[in-house]
Amino acid sequence: MSQALLTRREGAVLVLSNNNVAARNALSPEFYAAVTAALRDAAADPAVGAIVLTGEGGHFCAGGDLRQLARRRELPVQERRAKLEGLHDLIRSVRECPKPVIAAVEGAAAGAGLSLALACDMLVAAKNAVFSVAYVKVGLTPDGGATAFLAEFVSRQLLTELCLTGERISGERLHALGPVNRLAEPGQALADAVALAGQLAGGPGQAMAWIKDLCRQAPRNTLQEQLELEAQYMVRAQETEESREGIGAFLEKRTPDFTQLRR
Repeated sequence: MSQALLTRREGAVLVLSNNNVAARNALSPEFYAAVTAALRDAAADPAVGAIVLTGEGGHFCAGGDLRQLARRRELPVQERRAKLEGLHDLIRSVRECPKPVIAAVEGAAAGAGLSLALACDMLVAAKNAVFSVAYVKVGLTPDGGATAFLAEFVSRQLLTELCLTGERISGERLHALGPVNRLAEPGQALADAVALAGQLAGGPGQAMAWIKDLCRQAPRNTLQEQLELEAQYMVRAQETEESREGIGAFLEKRTPDFTQLRR
């Protein structure tokens, strides 16, 4: 695995960590490719139940590498667009992964780093973590889905304010706004995220994949479309060994063991 990305396993939890410490974990094409490949492999590995995405050196991600961006200004439009698609492929791979992906944020998550954190299914942040839609500070516009993800939580006016000012948002404020699921003491975001991921990793994998898809599509679907999707998944879920185990465990007053079904 590329040194742009460090990987390790903690039981059924796969931890993926940005390792560009010298640049506060600024993003790179190498990182895009490494994470996309790791998520693809994790999706196919029955031993992996959940994934945590974090950063080395006390920071989640400073966003795009401005030195690289400065060099790209001389490239043809098609080449600049192709390089941007590497980031967007990464965002799509996080969103489309069938297993839960949790961001663990210490320090800063700025620009595309904020986009990456918000792309995850859940977000655990240190109380003193700092988030920023920082693009306007350097004369750029948001990418990586930042505006789409924030628009799911805040009003148009607040979204516009955050994007036009590029001001810093504390972990505590982002928790109050909704995108942050759990606040952690400084230095504890990764441990808390791994604990949460471990809890999810013991759940019914197929059912959780369908639940993830329902949650992804709910903001965009009409009520009728969402009811139809829910009906499709419920009918399919009733036929699975997971529901057989879950319902059986409930009726027998025992804890269900979904992990046995992955072997």
